[in-house]
Amino acid sequence: MKRAMTEMGPIDSLAVTDLACIRGQRVLFRGLSFRVGAGQVLSLEGPNGAGKTSLLRMIAGFIAPAAGTIAFGAVTEAEARGRHIGWLGHNDAAKSQLSPREVLGFFAGLYRSGVDIASALAEVGLGPLADLPCQYLSAGQKRRLALARPKLSGRPLWLLDEPLAALDAAGKQLAAGLVAAHAKQGGIVLAATHEPLGLACDRLMLGASP
Repeated sequence: MKRAMTEMGPIDSLAVTDLACIRGQRVLFRGLSFRVGAGQVLSLEGPNGAGKTSLLRMIAGFIAPAAGTIAFGAVTEAEARGRHIGWLGHNDAAKSQLSPREVLGFFAGLYRSGVDIASALAEVGLGPLADLPCQYLSAGQKRRLALARPKLSGRPLWLLDEPLAALDAAGKQLAAGLVAAHAKQGGIVLAATHEPLGLACDRLMLGASP
């Protein structure tokens, strides 16, 4: 199996140790530990409020844990860790007056990506809509556009928050294929989801109470 690669060399795993999350006065989880290896997909599951999105945001470095450590290979500092992450959140980031080509062009510049934008759009089924303003895209089409971003990033660790939201059956199959292909290349994927990802993966159940 290939290892995820960064400018620092091969990355064997993402390790979370004794992590705690407190929002307001509420403990979402504590003492959470797990390890995800290169080529592995982990589905984060549980009811609303269990802390799935918060866990992804902690790993991404957007919020700090109340306790515990997060290490991506030898990288532990949040800002440095973030440079290895391809992020997909609830917000599709499809600016209404920009076209899909322009949206991906922005992210290609942000990620300094060499991926061909036309090919990326074709892969998610948006080739014919490349120059249509995003305000005319359906919710499912906007989600397809968002799914192109992690691959465009060229980064080894994908953090996906409800990647199947608003997608029809074909779109869900597309998402599963993108995730499976990234893992096959040695990438690591964590996906918070309320429904099966549609591929073989490991599962982590987060409860509504610690």
